[in-house]
Amino acid sequence: MLPAATEIVYALGLDDDLIGVTFECDAPPDARTKHVVVESTLAADLSAAEIDREVRERSARGEPLTRLDVDYLRDVPPDVILTQDLCQVCAVAAGDVDAALSKLGCRADVVSLDPHTIDDIFATIIEVGRHAGVPDRGAAVVSQLRARLAAVERALSGRARVPTLALEWTDPPFVAGHWLPEMVEAAGGIDVLGRAGEPSFETTWEAVEAATPELVVLAPCGFDAQRAAREAEGLTLPCPAVPVDANAYFSRPSPRVAVGVEQLAGILHPGLGLDSAA
Repeated sequence: MLPAATEIVYALGLDDDLIGVTFECDAPPDARTKHVVVESTLAADLSAAEIDREVRERSARGEPLTRLDVDYLRDVPPDVILTQDLCQVCAVAAGDVDAALSKLGCRADVVSLDPHTIDDIFATIIEVGRHAGVPDRGAAVVSQLRARLAAVERALSGRARVPTLALEWTDPPFVAGHWLPEMVEAAGGIDVLGRAGEPSFETTWEAVEAATPELVVLAPCGFDAQRAAREAEGLTLPCPAVPVDANAYFSRPSPRVAVGVEQLAGILHPGLGLDSAA
């Protein structure tokens, strides 16, 4: 019930056991062939400002942002359900899943994945592997990811850090939080406003300018680079800006955070020659 969890399941080689995903689960491409058990209740093609307003208004009214296919869960009961409590927009909360399962009489093991840092992301991979009975695979995946980050660190040796501002939303502007400021640091930058391990927060364009970044990374949560570029049209920024594919490499606490770090390192320090293949 979380795109990042779907990616973890595939990374662990458990795709044959995966019986349900969300409407956002698009990686790897085979995930699109799985039954969708979570649908969004938000209208398609809303602007960033419209999404922000809709989320705030629905949250105030206590209305859900997603719809769970409880009939499917009753007919094809899972053994393990992977969800989260970190963000109400991203997935069905663990408490809501528990309530639905209780009504259905389903005894699935509900695992809430709620990372705040890169190390936490790696810990969720280990946790999923343990719940699925393949702990060695989880350890192997994490070892490979740590090796990729170590290679970036070696490539950046001796280079000055670039003052950077990562934005997780543009209308209104939200400063990046959780693992994204860490990704900036691992890529040879320093996030001038972001708070590693803490939630993102709303800011102002005046604060953005006062922070004097040398580069703005536009990473609106859930948007690809093309959509990020469209949302940034008309913005007046104090320095150059680069839209990135946040949906694939920055918003999701999945194994692809390592790819995101490699991509950022290439943006902040051109010519490193890193292989950022997923």
